[in-house]
Amino acid sequence: VRPFKPQNMSNNAAATAEGGEIGRAQALQARAARLEPHVDMNPVLLKPDGERTSQIVVSGKVWGRASAREYPAIKPKLLPLALAAFARNTVSADLVLAEGAGGAAEVNLRAGDIANMGFAEAADLPVVLVGDIERGGVIAGIVGSWALLDAADRKRLKGYIVNKFRGDPSLFNPAIAELNTRTGMMCHGVVPWFADAARLPAEDSMALAAMPTVEAGDHGVKIAVLQLPRIANFDDLDPLRAEPDVSVQMIRLGEALPGDIDLVLLPGSKATLHDLAALKAAGWDIDIKAHVRRGGRVLGLCAGYQMLGRWISDPNGVEGGGSAEGLGLLDVTTILEPAKTLGLRTGEALGEAVHGYEMHMGRTSGPDAVRPVVRIANGGQEGASNQSGKISGTYLHGLFAADGFRKAFLASMGAESTAAYDAEVEQVLDALADHLEAHLDLDALLAVAQPWSEST
Repeated sequence: VRPFKPQNMSNNAAATAEGGEIGRAQALQARAARLEPHVDMNPVLLKPDGERTSQIVVSGKVWGRASAREYPAIKPKLLPLALAAFARNTVSADLVLAEGAGGAAEVNLRAGDIANMGFAEAADLPVVLVGDIERGGVIAGIVGSWALLDAADRKRLKGYIVNKFRGDPSLFNPAIAELNTRTGMMCHGVVPWFADAARLPAEDSMALAAMPTVEAGDHGVKIAVLQLPRIANFDDLDPLRAEPDVSVQMIRLGEALPGDIDLVLLPGSKATLHDLAALKAAGWDIDIKAHVRRGGRVLGLCAGYQMLGRWISDPNGVEGGGSAEGLGLLDVTTILEPAKTLGLRTGEALGEAVHGYEMHMGRTSGPDAVRPVVRIANGGQEGASNQSGKISGTYLHGLFAADGFRKAFLASMGAESTAAYDAEVEQVLDALADHLEAHLDLDALLAVAQPWSEST
């Protein structure tokens, strides 16, 4: 089984072995299928870097940038690339699950669509609707989608699934009968709420709104994470959130930095200069420097690392041009560059093996880089620290997923690490597979997935 999503929109991305990037969700799906992530699993990735603009990643590489108004004219050029990637997936799989994006009945976007029914038509695929009952209106959503689609698209609909049901699923039985009467579609399952899904890496920033503060014990370490407007790859936090002795608090715009924290963590961002300006406008720069004066620690990841330096310049217009003074907590400077650094990395940090990936558009250098955070396996070094070692930054995403490093890092702040993060993710994926098997009609779904065309 291979996962596939023709077009995804997310700033949570994952690097692949061939030096590309795809949506984090497809990388997690690949892991669930016991496969290495590949760019063909998500051939088009839109990474928002403004209110109405996105970077376009095609086959794992930056292809360009476009506004929401410009993008419809670009989609026809991308459809053949998405179809070719889908075809390559089918060569080595018994089953390819093609995931849509948004809603199936977005009639305003149907012309030239490459994410939903437009792709299903182009690839000649049957379609099963998945309704999220947690959001409300799932019955109207399923019937409305069926009603809004034209006859050709409606013919592709082979059934539906109701997801995230709380309570007694039998209470939905009258709705199933009504849906069958109104649409003729069969129900392939009502999936009860699966709470442990929250322990898996989040797909995109929509998850941040519901992300609670993780409380630690009386002697735990308190970490404050600045929720930047263009925050990216925040799944870096998941291993820390899994630790019982660690409190992770997301600090939102308008909120002050707590005075009793041990570590300020500056996460990744899709728009470094924009988010640096937002950080300063919120007064967080003042809060961070007060935290440092009290002896607190600061860690910057990727864009957060860039912000910790003295200066960030954008001579090539990567983020629209210009430059800005950083926080000045690390003696380094950053030049944003058009070529994106992408790749998997292994190495050593705090005497422990680490693995992760780099994904950034910038080069950072300066005196503090002589004290790297990570020593890369091929003999290189990465990141920077000040003389006290309390302020550091690194481009390496996924650093905290390494149990040994995380244990050493938390021990340096007086906390104990007891989580086995990768093993816990595997346990959740296995439990989710069992959960779906128990509540979905897999035989019916597999029958739908047999080679199919509109003429059959």
